[in-house]
Amino acid sequence: MTATPHAAGSALIGRFRPRPGHWIRPLVFMAPALAGLALFFVYPLGALVFYSFTRYDLLNDPVWVGLRNYVHLLAGDPLARKAAYNTVWLVVVITVLRLVFATGVAAVLARVRSGAGLFRTLVYLPALAPPVAATLAFTFLFNPGTGPVNTVLGWFGISGPLWFSDPAWAKPALTLLTLWVSGELIIILLAGMLDVPAELYEAAGLDGAGPVRRFWHITLPSIAPVLVFGVINSIILGLQYFTQAVVAASVASGSADIAGSRRVIGYPDNSTLTFPVWLYQQGFHYYNMGYASAMSVFLFVVSTLFTVIFVQRLRRASHAEEMS
Repeated sequence: MTATPHAAGSALIGRFRPRPGHWIRPLVFMAPALAGLALFFVYPLGALVFYSFTRYDLLNDPVWVGLRNYVHLLAGDPLARKAAYNTVWLVVVITVLRLVFATGVAAVLARVRSGAGLFRTLVYLPALAPPVAATLAFTFLFNPGTGPVNTVLGWFGISGPLWFSDPAWAKPALTLLTLWVSGELIIILLAGMLDVPAELYEAAGLDGAGPVRRFWHITLPSIAPVLVFGVINSIILGLQYFTQAVVAASVASGSADIAGSRRVIGYPDNSTLTFPVWLYQQGFHYYNMGYASAMSVFLFVVSTLFTVIFVQRLRRASHAEEMS
């Protein structure tokens, strides 16, 4: 007697029905990763949030103060507002210029045929330099008195600025430093461009599209996911800008005291005082660890919001483009 399709389907479902406790084995395999996540992310984040509501100096027991640290951060600390302004400035400028610069250099490298490996290596080499060493080299190049940059500008009758010693030029100089070490993003964008099918360019060329139109209508849409990565990476880089700002301020001020002196931090005139630098100063120089924790929570929330909002807007834009 042949089984009906309904009976056969029921038997098949019963055969592959999960048995009680089927989730235990996957959980066992995931246990090391879950333990590491809990130990190195969940617990520190929870402790950080707790300390942000306390007055804590690393020596005495924390004292609960409620929202006082957040109120002081948002309304009572003028240097925090200055640091936030500098950080937002760096985020916007670095994100825009880094993406434009990396895309342009990658587009040029994609067209190079002779010696392509050498040029790609030269472009990527600055990204291998440690941040401290790269900043020291850059401050030497842009030394207002003896640096090669101002010397070359002087040959053309141009009086070079003071760069890291001028409040108006310190952040642009840091931006140039960031562009100089953007080799990693350049190589990633280059890989995306080389992965674009050549048939698309050939078809566009047959339709009469020039290099600019092919780049705008074929290259950029094809590497859109890589561009999204570059934007998010640049935003996070700007929000966490610390080492380069501290080292550049120390060298420009002529002091070797990087960690403690207020004369060094933010030099000149707090123009290089970023939010992470002021957070570090509060936590490890003034020992206001509760206030520094509140600043950390604020920075974490802002970084998350930046990323989530940007990704959602890009998804909506791509969905609307697909529907049209």
